[in-house]
Amino acid sequence: MRYIDNRDVNEAVTEMVRVLGPHDAEDWSVPAGSLEWSCWTTAAHIAHDLLAYAGQVAARPTDAYLPFDLAVHSDSSPREVLQVVTACAGLLGSALATVGPEVRAWHWGPCDPPGFAAMGVAEVLLHTHDITQGLGVPWLPPASLCEAVLHRLFPDAPPGDPAHVLLWSTGRGDLDDHPRRTSWTWRAAVAE
Repeated sequence: MRYIDNRDVNEAVTEMVRVLGPHDAEDWSVPAGSLEWSCWTTAAHIAHDLLAYAGQVAARPTDAYLPFDLAVHSDSSPREVLQVVTACAGLLGSALATVGPEVRAWHWGPCDPPGFAAMGVAEVLLHTHDITQGLGVPWLPPASLCEAVLHRLFPDAPPGDPAHVLLWSTGRGDLDDHPRRTSWTWRAAVAE
């Protein structure tokens, strides 16, 4: 399996916009699936995380997240929030495309570029799923992207359909013969 990279981040966001764009006139104030956040807030959160990951990759801090934040205007429409997500994904993708595999930046330890790419893809896929649940849109994340995320962030995940395994790994779904997860962490940092 190839390393997950900027192309996967772009693919994930393209899929997010494809799935959610036709529903941008709906009520995004409803809860996003089982989250306490609204669909709108969840989409803004995706943008926030993508920008934070881009900042980490670009600046390469070794012990903390950079002290900046993204503020999406509260009167932004769902379509505008999707544009912000697309912009932040572009920044992460650009940052990832310009660094070598030896680069490390902090995410609860030293994290490599594929780790940041995998976290970006995971945030997009998982929260897009949350939003589709809130809006009543049937959708599962693409298997190939789920497989790449599982390989990098959840190396001990059980076998099975990658979308269902990723949802189970993050407490969002059931998986045969496995109790539902109530807590989880992914492995983004690399052993040095």
